Amino acid sequence: MKMVKYCNAACKKKHRKKHKKACEKRVAELHDIELFKQPPLEECDICMLPLPMMMTGCKYMVCCGKRICGGCSFTLSDMVSGRPSCSFCRTPMPMSNKEVLEMNEKRMAVNDPNAFHNLGIVTFHGMHGCTKDYEKALKLFQRAGELGHAESYRLIADYHMTGREGLEKDMKKSNHYYELAAMGGSARARHNLGAFEHANGNVDGAIRHYMIAISSGHTISLESIQNCFSAGIVTKDIFEKALRCRQSYLNQIRSDQRDKAAASSDEYIYYGKNDKLSDKYYASGDELQTDIGA
Repeated sequence: MKMVKYCNAACKKKHRKKHKKACEKRVAELHDIELFKQPPLEECDICMLPLPMMMTGCKYMVCCGKRICGGCSFTLSDMVSGRPSCSFCRTPMPMSNKEVLEMNEKRMAVNDPNAFHNLGIVTFHGMHGCTKDYEKALKLFQRAGELGHAESYRLIADYHMTGREGLEKDMKKSNHYYELAAMGGSARARHNLGAFEHANGNVDGAIRHYMIAISSGHTISLESIQNCFSAGIVTKDIFEKALRCRQSYLNQIRSDQRDKAAASSDEYIYYGKNDKLSDKYYASGDELQTDIGA
């Protein structure tokens, strides 16, 4: 990397115009490198397999702060003192909103990002006896994001984009928080960035975002590429690559244990019918032939 060092601020100000454009270009390049990295999938704290994106595919344990997949939750479920217990630490599950909030406060005391995020949700909507407080909720989301909770940054971005509940509508801030969320692993935020690029005519940039989102479990991004393929905007090779990314994601999250849990109850479903998007092409006799299937 090329670097320029200055003896003082006055010298820097005098000479900066000579390399300003090159510096700005390099800053943009470094930003894109960070923005388009594929974030790792979060893992179940018991089986260590990647967690599904679907909310029903995993649970946050407010007692110990662990995130556990449906398969482990179902298989290792137990009763302690006549109450369902945590599959990780065996603490009896809270039976009231008051208990949940008390446990959540303890998790916040050790800087658990999920705990800050959860209280932000409760505060924003005025749930569990808490008073609605949008300003406080945003502060909680901000703190959760700083601690590593990508979806908290996505919510902040959503609120700035829509100006919801009288909050400031600011597209520049919205894009900033969507990028933070996407780099942190939010597939929903990543999809939104792709949609923005698509709307602005930057199809290549949109596809790059969509592909990363698909690899993180976002089916709507796959549908977006499908629509682009149907409209002749992208090639068959790109669509096939998108299908392979989806299959790779499914291969990573699947397990017999999770399948058994999903078969027992909808609360453990961890991938849906949209994950069989490619079935439409096999059934229609389309020339697109791959080994992609759910």
